[in-house]
Amino acid sequence: MNSFHYVVKRVQRIFAHPSFRAERSPRKKCKPRSGDRHYLYDFTMRVQRARYFLAAVEFGSLRAAAARCEVSQPTLREQIILLEEELDVVLLVRSRAGVRPTPVGQGLIPHFTRLIAAEEAVHRTAAEMGGAFRGRVAIGAISALAETLLAPVASRLLKQHPDLRFELSEANSSDVESGVLTGDLDIGVITRPQSPVVQGLSRTRLVGLPLGIIVPRGHPLAQRKAVAWEDVEMWPVVTMRPGTVIGQLVADRLPHADVVVKAASARTVKVMVGNGAGVGILAAVDSQIDAAYLAWIPLLDTHALDICLVHRSDSQPSTTALIVRRFIEEQAARVLDSMS
Repeated sequence: MNSFHYVVKRVQRIFAHPSFRAERSPRKKCKPRSGDRHYLYDFTMRVQRARYFLAAVEFGSLRAAAARCEVSQPTLREQIILLEEELDVVLLVRSRAGVRPTPVGQGLIPHFTRLIAAEEAVHRTAAEMGGAFRGRVAIGAISALAETLLAPVASRLLKQHPDLRFELSEANSSDVESGVLTGDLDIGVITRPQSPVVQGLSRTRLVGLPLGIIVPRGHPLAQRKAVAWEDVEMWPVVTMRPGTVIGQLVADRLPHADVVVKAASARTVKVMVGNGAGVGILAAVDSQIDAAYLAWIPLLDTHALDICLVHRSDSQPSTTALIVRRFIEEQAARVLDSMS
C-alpha cells in the first residue's frame, strides 16, 4: 500500500471512530457521559480544521483564508498544523508566494469536502426528523433578489413546512450586513460590497451575475449583442441609489453621465426604463421579469457581481437557518442554470 492510500485509510478510520478521537484506544469502547460535550467538541473542531485547510487551498494564502473564516492568521495556522500532526502528514507547502496543497493534501480535499457536507447533513436530518421547522426566520436581501431568489425559496419551504414563517426585509447590502451582525436578521443575501467583511460576519459566494443595460425593445441599443460604457454615457441613465453596489459602480464608471433617476429598487428601475426615462443598469438576474417588453444587453469590461449569503461567523446557526441557507443556495444554482 503506497503512502497516499495509507493516509486516506487513516483519515477514514479517524472519521469513522465512534468518539472521533484517533488517539483513543480501540480496546475500550468509550461512551459519552451524560452532559459531557467533549466528544461533540472534538468532532466540531476536526470539521472546522478541515474548513480552514480547504479555505487555505482555495485562496492560496493563510492570511486570505483567515479573513474568509473570520479568525486570526495564527489561529488558522495552528489549527491546520494540528490537523497535520493528527494525520501524520504534511498538507500544505508554505512559501513566500503563499501556500499550496501537497500531493497528499490534494488527494484529501474530496474527503474533507464530504466530511463538511456530512456534518451539515446531520443538522438537516435532525431538523427534519425532529420537527424543528417552526417559528420565524428573518432574512434581509437587496430588492432585486427578493423576486428571483427568495420568493421561490419561501414558496418551496412553506409547502414542505407550513409552520415556518418568514420576515423579509429589503435594504442595500451594507444595511443587510448590519442587520445580520446585530442579530436582527438571521441570514442576508447581498451583492458583495467592495469593503472587506467586518469581524463577526462571513460571506459565502452564491453566484456571479453579469452587469448590463436594460432598455425598451424598440431602443436603438436593443439590437446590440453587447455595449461599452461609453455607449451608455450618451443617454440618460436610470440606476440604483447611492449606497448600493451598482449605484457606486455607475458613479465610478460614468462620472459625467446624466443620471436622471436613482432608484431604491430594481423594480423601480425597470418601470422607469419601460416608461422611457432612460437606459437602466442592472444585473442579469434583474431582467428575467418583464422580458417581454424590455431587453437586457451585457456591458463589456465589467466584472460579474458576486451574490453572497451573509451569516454570523461567531455562532452556530439554528438547524432551521441551515435548511433555509441550503434552499437559497439551490435556488441560486437554478438561476445560474437558467442564464446559461
